[in-house]
Amino acid sequence: MKELSLNILDVAENSVKAGASLTQILLTEQDGTLTLEIVDDGCGMDEDVVRSVIDPFYTTRTTRKVGMGIPLLKLACEQTGGSLAISSVTEEADPVAHGTHVTATFDMNHIDFTPLGDVSSTVLTLIQGHPDRDFMFRHRLQGRDVELDTRELREVLEDVPLNSYDVMEWIRGNLQEQYEELSDRDTRDGED
Repeated sequence: MKELSLNILDVAENSVKAGASLTQILLTEQDGTLTLEIVDDGCGMDEDVVRSVIDPFYTTRTTRKVGMGIPLLKLACEQTGGSLAISSVTEEADPVAHGTHVTATFDMNHIDFTPLGDVSSTVLTLIQGHPDRDFMFRHRLQGRDVELDTRELREVLEDVPLNSYDVMEWIRGNLQEQYEELSDRDTRDGED
């Protein structure tokens, strides 16, 4: 994939398909390292499935015979000297604390680092496509955060669907404003 935001979309879609009511997308950029975590409360996977999902010829889908999301993410990590880790607990093993946690690390200074891309559009796509699910997004850059939590929006909006045009435009503008504020701070900090 040409952008990591597309990998994020693919893995988060897997979370939704696994029945997750909440999917967290956490990005941390620090000291030249990007850490991506996708954490969900879906049905989880047993140890055999966790070992299998890195195989590009393994998939739970019936529409195609290969599953490339996790293998491509693993490749993107490893080509920068980073790594991929997956931990998961099935609903049968723990009816309360089940789900999957994917952690990918990247060396952002490596020549083979895949650009992050338009992660705001990825978040918008997930919310628009799954307005009945919750997403928590946090992108930490230089100790400052860009954040969005649909659970907080639901409290304010009450019965207004998250995928309504006005709400989607507000989310788009809010994320853009947060990123611009970080950029403006970095520019001011560089002038000092």
